[in-house]
Amino acid sequence: MLSFWEKKSFTNYDLVVIGGGLTGMFCALSYNIKKPKSKILILERGIFSDGASTKNAGFATFGSLSEIMADNKKLTDDLVFDLVEKRVLGLELLKKTIPKKYLNIKNYGGYELIFDNNDSLLNMMDKYNKLLHPIFNDNIFHESSNRIVSLGFSDKKITNLIFNPYDSQIDIGETFYALRKILLSKGINIINGANVLEYNSNLDCNKVFVNYNDQIIKFKSTLLAVCSNASAKKWFLKEDIQPGRGMIIVTKPIKNLRIKGSFHYNEGFNYFRNFKKRVIIGGARNIDFKTENTESFGINQKIKKSLINDLHDFILPNNDFDIDMEWSGIMAFGSTKEPIVKKINENAVLAVRLGGIGVSIASIVGKEASELLLKDID
Repeated sequence: MLSFWEKKSFTNYDLVVIGGGLTGMFCALSYNIKKPKSKILILERGIFSDGASTKNAGFATFGSLSEIMADNKKLTDDLVFDLVEKRVLGLELLKKTIPKKYLNIKNYGGYELIFDNNDSLLNMMDKYNKLLHPIFNDNIFHESSNRIVSLGFSDKKITNLIFNPYDSQIDIGETFYALRKILLSKGINIINGANVLEYNSNLDCNKVFVNYNDQIIKFKSTLLAVCSNASAKKWFLKEDIQPGRGMIIVTKPIKNLRIKGSFHYNEGFNYFRNFKKRVIIGGARNIDFKTENTESFGINQKIKKSLINDLHDFILPNNDFDIDMEWSGIMAFGSTKEPIVKKINENAVLAVRLGGIGVSIASIVGKEASELLLKDID
């Protein structure tokens, strides 16, 4: 049970944020920048972050060519442009916020793998270079078949590469750690292990109910931001929010590893990168959507086998390797890749559904959520 002092000092806030991932933390930080004297609380159910913010592969990317083309089947050219621009702006905000020594950014560029002499992607480079040129002031996609062998790939399976110089790698663990330090230094309170059961939001007050040690603790706030991504679905059944699990595998250090950069194939569903002398590989959820549309953590053996086969067949055909770690994270998807950022009512916002590219857009989505909250105050 709570003491008089705990109830008085720790349960009433100007803003409560549900979800302590990148989106929730940037929402809180952005609000604090505008209202530095405000009392802010973040409630996070995980010991670190229970979604994907600390469970991703550390890609600072705006999307591969085939992924953008797939988005373009559901979105107009203008909306695709806006989506890519949002990713670029989000990465810029992330880089501006986090000190370089924590980001540990590696500007190696990104590559898309092409198989079986499939020229359809190469034929579309001009269109998307023109479409996205105003964002980068540059043509971003370039044919790069001459690098297949130098990167150690199988030139029997991989017939071409598309290179873009703007993809980067980051250390997502150190990035998250640094962001948390920034928030704590500004007096923003973060409670981990806080399982939010429900909330009540109206014009007078927001109430958030947390289960802790078999007791219900009630937090009150003037404003509320729901930034819990896939787990928000239970409160917003009519919203287009679909949980999606993704798995990642990390090898042990590999002798004479030649891979350096960020790599995608299969419309962005598959991806891998180097981390020093290791390979981090993930994705392939599209081969078993039905099983992977879940909020439960776990390893899908069918997907694991597919990823390891790819390592053997064409990513590391000349290297022996051993698996060191494997894990899963939970993302949120919808019918399109556009995030949901909207008012719930005058005192509450919803900021979720980052479409599997949260590292790139979480910062800007969180900022937009805080701006919605501030709109009627300023």
